[in-house]
Amino acid sequence: QVQLQESGPGLVKPSQTLSLTCTVSGVSITTEPYGWTWLRQPPGKGLEWMGVKVYEGSTYYSPSLKSRTSISRDTSKNQFSLQLSSVTPEDTAVYYCARRGNDYDFDYWGQGTQVTVSS
Repeated sequence: QVQLQESGPGLVKPSQTLSLTCTVSGVSITTEPYGWTWLRQPPGKGLEWMGVKVYEGSTYYSPSLKSRTSISRDTSKNQFSLQLSSVTPEDTAVYYCARRGNDYDFDYWGQGTQVTVSS
């Protein structure tokens, strides 16, 4: 059974870097054709796609966040991570990791983690 679990601080100060990790079980993150994705949902707003680390290692980012976002992976731990730099209160959101499936749908999700940006 595929499971994803986000972990990381729930509170980040403005101008600092937000760091989250998604631990995957039940499938290797190097398995074709999956893409390992970060999304977020700010309060009162819709879901926003942030970026994806594809099974072979390539990475794609949302154009609006590209300058501040980095997605990496540790294949030995079957984890992928998000770093978002220079955060502001507008980055306050529930952050999700998800698997992008064969039909480019998101077929497995983590439970989500609340991150608040505040001093």
